[in-house]
Amino acid sequence: MEYFLIIISSIFVNNILLSQFLGICPFLGVSNKLSTATGMSGAVCFVITLATVVTYLVNQYLLLPFGLGFLQTIAFILIIAALVQMVEIVLKKISPSLYQALGIFLPLITTNCAVLGVAITVVTKEFTFGGESHMLNLAEATVYALATSLGYGLAMILFAGLREHLAMNDVPKAFKGLPIALITVSIMAMAFLGFTGII
Repeated sequence: MEYFLIIISSIFVNNILLSQFLGICPFLGVSNKLSTATGMSGAVCFVITLATVVTYLVNQYLLLPFGLGFLQTIAFILIIAALVQMVEIVLKKISPSLYQALGIFLPLITTNCAVLGVAITVVTKEFTFGGESHMLNLAEATVYALATSLGYGLAMILFAGLREHLAMNDVPKAFKGLPIALITVSIMAMAFLGFTGII
């Protein structure tokens, strides 16, 4: 039951983009085309999940036992940077077209605050289930990271579809481009706010 609550909460109720506002830069930058948004969502999903697992293990078995908790943020940033480099190399070999489409936003996953935000949240925040608060174990942390990244991808893909649709419609000149995109995001955030009563 806890895993189900983590999944529903992370994807819909506490969506990292629409309620926590983390990872907005690539969200607005890559969401012009559905194909690019899907590729970016996949890359972010992979990096968030893998980075969370690795940073959790480093924190639990290296930083905390040796009293190096103060190096947490720096260590996490270095781990995330290395993982993004790995994803970039793999994408360049496997899918050069997706690599070209993502352009500058692929290296920007390194500085995507959503990746670091999830990693830090997992090791510092106490989660409440059934009235009891506790820190997440590795399995719960992995589920939380995967569900959060799926929520990120869901929001990005929905937004990309809406932007493609808006591009074909007659939008007033004052609202073309970024203004209508921001209005659309705010309406999406209000729609996701409706899921709050579920949990």
